[in-house]
Amino acid sequence: MLLFRKRPEMPDPADTLPGRPNPIPTARTHFVNGAPLKGPYPEGTETVVLGLGCFWGAERKFWQLPQGVVVTAVGYAGGTTPNPTYEEACSGLTGHTEAVLVAFDPEILPLESVLKTFFESHDPTQGHRQGNDVGTQYRSAIYTTDPSQEATVLAVRDAYAEALHEAGRGAITTEIKPLDRFYFAEDYHQQYLAKNPAGYCGLGGTGVSCPVGTGVAAA
Repeated sequence: MLLFRKRPEMPDPADTLPGRPNPIPTARTHFVNGAPLKGPYPEGTETVVLGLGCFWGAERKFWQLPQGVVVTAVGYAGGTTPNPTYEEACSGLTGHTEAVLVAFDPEILPLESVLKTFFESHDPTQGHRQGNDVGTQYRSAIYTTDPSQEATVLAVRDAYAEALHEAGRGAITTEIKPLDRFYFAEDYHQQYLAKNPAGYCGLGGTGVSCPVGTGVAAA
């Protein structure tokens, strides 16, 4: 995924690309389950936006969960540039990270379980990279969409941080903050690995289990 474009530091907001006023075109429905990509979602649906490296493989981790996921979508979040293109995000000059919007039914799939998948599916200790994918657009991030999510996110992070420490791993660098805007990526990126099963996926976890979402409550 454009591995030659590497920017190890976040740009100053004053130096980010100007973007555009209107959203870029994208798919209307999910390629795998046919659900409307942008909603409306069923009553009671909760959303969270997650960055865990290359969004092709990251999105697949969530649509493949056995139950509770309403829809997934890839896009850009955490930066400054409005309505960026993929090429702009990969330049490192938007401030955005590649991100996955996960819409889920919390009665079937609690947020803790979504976060367990998130933490176990990448290495959240690497800063502005994931493996060979280097740049701020690959940073680990959790963007909450409701104030009630914050306590759960911090509790799961702390539980996983302790597990990583016990395993001799480094500190978690995951950016955690309320979502400002999620910009849907271009049509061809949506559910990319369902359309292109042999496509690139650079995701790799730490091998350390997150002790939440398996009957162990976050403290």
